[in-house]
Order: sequence, then C-alpha cells, then structure tokens
Amino acid sequence: MRERRSGYIIRFSRRNVVKYERNVIGKMISNIVFTRNRPLQLEGYLESLYRHLPQERIQTYILYKVDRFGEEYEELFRRFPQSIVVREQNFHDDLVSILARIDTPYILFGTDDVLYYDSVDFAMIHDVFEKFPEEIFGFSLRISPRTAKEGGDDFVKVDFPGVPVYKLNWQQGRNSISRYPFELDSTVYRASLVRKIIGEISGEHRWLQRWVGKGSIFSSVVKPFSSLKGLHRKIHTFYDPNSLEGDGYRWCKKHKNQLPPDLYFQKLCASAIQINRVNTSKENPFDGTDEHTVESLNEKYRQGFRIDLEAIEQNQPATTHVGKDYFRLVKKYQGAAFETMG
Repeated sequence: MRERRSGYIIRFSRRNVVKYERNVIGKMISNIVFTRNRPLQLEGYLESLYRHLPQERIQTYILYKVDRFGEEYEELFRRFPQSIVVREQNFHDDLVSILARIDTPYILFGTDDVLYYDSVDFAMIHDVFEKFPEEIFGFSLRISPRTAKEGGDDFVKVDFPGVPVYKLNWQQGRNSISRYPFELDSTVYRASLVRKIIGEISGEHRWLQRWVGKGSIFSSVVKPFSSLKGLHRKIHTFYDPNSLEGDGYRWCKKHKNQLPPDLYFQKLCASAIQINRVNTSKENPFDGTDEHTVESLNEKYRQGFRIDLEAIEQNQPATTHVGKDYFRLVKKYQGAAFETMG
C-alpha cells in the first residue's frame, strides 16, 4: 500500500494495515500501543488516554496481534478511526516499519492493560526536553515524588518555571521502576533515542542472523531434524512486547555510558491493571479471577460493559502496577452492544 499525503509517504503491506488516519501532519507524539485478545481493555486504554492527554497532538498506532475476538476488534477500530491499525505479521519487522514512517519528535509506548487517570501538560514536557537535551532519557508518567521516595530513590526538584518537575538518575535506580528506563507503559521518549535503541538491539546478532537465522541455508538443512525456534528467538532479538522491553532494558544497562542519565517526572498518571495474561513468552504476575479471563471480559464487552474510568479517577492507584481492586465495569450500552453502537 502506498499513500501520499501532503508530501508524506507511507508504505505498509496490503495484508496487515487495517485502517489509517489521513491527517498525521502536526502531531507531537506517536503513541504505539500493543494488543492481543483484549478488546475491552484496549478500549479502556484508548478512552482513558484521550480523556487525559490531548488527542489532537497524538497519533496512535495499534500493533494488533491477530488471534481471537476479531469481530470485537473490528468494531473497536471503527470507533477509533483516528488510529492507524497494523495487523501483526512479524512483530520485529512491523515495529521497525512503523518507526521508520513516523515523523513526530516523541514516542509514547502503551499496552492494552494500562489505564490513564491523570494528565500532564505536553507543552511542558516538550520544554523539559528542550531545556535539558543532554540529561533527559525520558519523561515518565509512571513516577511521582511519593513513589520515588517509597522506592528508595534519590531525586531532586528541577529548576523549571511555573510547575514542579523532578528528576532521578535511572543508572543509580534502587527499584524495579526507576532502574528500568526503557519500558512500554507510559514514558515519553525522543523518537531519535527509540530508533537508536531498537536499531542497536536489532543488529546485535546480525552475522548469526545471516548464517543460521530464518531463511538461511543452515536453517533449511537442519529444520527437518531439529527445531531452531529457541535459537531463532535469541538471534533475531525481540519478537513480542515482552522481549522488546527486556532486550531494550538489557541494552540500556550494558551501554548506560552512551545514554542520558535522567528520568524526569511530575506525577503518577497511569498504571497497569494486571488482571489477566495474554503473552506466552513471560509469566507476568496478575491478580484476577475467572471473571477476568479474556473470554469472560470479551463476553462482557459484547453485552455493552466498559471499564469504569470515573471509578479509577476517583480512586487513583498509588503504584504503577495494581490488580482487580482497581478494575470496575459499567454498563455503557443497553441490549446487544454491537447492535446499539453507532
């Protein structure tokens, strides 16, 4: 597919682009969100994102792992026509393709189990990047003075006009949040830094990819006798959101002297509501019951239930990862949801 719009060219495969937004000019942040088998939770993510962050400044890309609940996802995509939705064929290649085509100065990653409940001024974030270009690694929306203090981190208030802004050195981080700077929930990065990190981790095993990777002569000869899946996963670097985050973390830790040292922040704006698990590469913890399985929530979605965003705004989490106590549903559409939504 080739689309020319005001001098801007996008090429995606005809097979994997579901829909695309025509007006991406003038956006400030590219939001790249990953989803699989969670249409109800993805809708909660998108609704909460646009309740608290300026939709007119954000271009959202949804990298969608096609698996189950296709009808529900298609209905969701129709309700968010401003998003560019890409059906995942090869996670690594699809993400690299997206990064090559965006032209915003900043990137914000997201996952479908995250909810926003507070906001910060995007103009202020831009000004912080402009004022501290050599020091800033990213602007985190998942750290506050309280969480930094409770995590044992040293942080300082930054000399910045008008609003309180803080920073901590992630290279000296003392907890799992502050020392994990490259994350996929709610941190704003310069697009150039994201491209650098992903480019580096993509090329770490380039010669192995060439000689023993997928499509190589060695692989075609050995394949009938032995599975090379584990080897291919390692040498082809990331292959899903969890491995992307893990590879990014390890590369940043190993090459920290090449990277800006500070995470800037103001307040906690978003948390991951961990009530179910959809990935198969890592057993992330979750706090859910039978009513929170992807099957149960999809049925609730079809019945017209949606996440109660007002409830979490009124009872804001104090940490970046919480469980079922912060997850509430409310009947938004009466009757058969897919018949009444217009």
